[in-house]
Amino acid sequence: MYNGKRISNLRLIMEKISRIFELPPDSFFLFGPRGTGKSTLLKRRVPDALYIDLLNPERYRSLQARPERLGELMAGSPTVSTVVIDEIQRIPELLNVVHAAMEKLGSTRFILTGSSARKLRRGGTNLLGGRAKSLNLHPFMACELTEFSLDYALRVGMIPLVLDSADPEETLAGYASLYLEQEVQAEGLTRNIGAFSRFLEAMSFSHGAVLNATAVSRECEIERRTVVNYIDILEDLLLGFRIPVFSRRAKRKTAKHPKFYYFDTGVFRSVRPQGPLDSEAEMHGAGLEGLVAQHLRAWVDYTKGRHELCYWRTRSGSEVDFIIYGEMGFQAIEVKNSRRVDKPDLRGLRAFLDDYPEAEAGLIYRGEERRRIDGIWCIPAQEFLHGIEPGRALRFDM
Repeated sequence: MYNGKRISNLRLIMEKISRIFELPPDSFFLFGPRGTGKSTLLKRRVPDALYIDLLNPERYRSLQARPERLGELMAGSPTVSTVVIDEIQRIPELLNVVHAAMEKLGSTRFILTGSSARKLRRGGTNLLGGRAKSLNLHPFMACELTEFSLDYALRVGMIPLVLDSADPEETLAGYASLYLEQEVQAEGLTRNIGAFSRFLEAMSFSHGAVLNATAVSRECEIERRTVVNYIDILEDLLLGFRIPVFSRRAKRKTAKHPKFYYFDTGVFRSVRPQGPLDSEAEMHGAGLEGLVAQHLRAWVDYTKGRHELCYWRTRSGSEVDFIIYGEMGFQAIEVKNSRRVDKPDLRGLRAFLDDYPEAEAGLIYRGEERRRIDGIWCIPAQEFLHGIEPGRALRFDM
């Protein structure tokens, strides 16, 4: 699909892509890692909004010195019904002005974007008294692309900024550095950038694995409590996420620790050290599981109703990679980086179905044939990912 001959046409394709994300009619926060297309989405959907870009140095300095200037900008555009403030975390004090304006001008809608939630979630920042819900924008889903190549996605991921660049692999290589310079270092989130860089590499070995902060601290040669703080920073910067253990109505003792994933499989590949001891199969295995994880996470966030994304692991070692539980169903999903399926590959799913016969079970693999073995669907990964659509129940029998 996206091979060397087609990458030159990719930017033309990107301009025509319509995101699935729905904008609420009321005020809201829109969080998402850098490059996921927040600004592009809003400029397309609300072109007549008063747009305030806090990455613009002049605008940033002006509003940082006197946040009440925001009111003056709004007064200068009295016919505008929507105000967009991009990267609101750079000047959290603006939220006090926004809150006052919402009290005074009830008809004005505010859209507040952020690529980091740390300053907004910590330190008593005014979050508008619950007047604005928090939503998330994720990397592309396969169903949003006119063409989707699993192999290409495993190599460079699904971040719009990366896919839209003239050289996706080079852009991806600099993505982590962008965060280190513009978020971690500039905002003073840690005094030791070198230790945090080592931590990013070490966490790549935890991608798709049960999180063990003690093991990561040994690998980085830093204290465990520092690792715990770094993990919080990673999540606050929206670069990674944890999924908990599914323990509802558990019949067996389950694990306690969550699993960790980088938010995009391309970012995982970019920070993972590679050398003679790193097999391509190992990289693709963790990458494929992460690609499925980011799609399921986006589906949960974009689909109305309450849904949980978890994993299942018993103390005895039975495990299922992902559990979706909510109003639109109950699914157990195992991911295998293999082009064939054998019955032993279904052992974890069968154990889960013994405990939860109400669930549907599916194994996602790299093969090309759709199969059903002992009541468990085995589905090619490309087909499964392309079929995940927000608002529609996850189904294996399509």
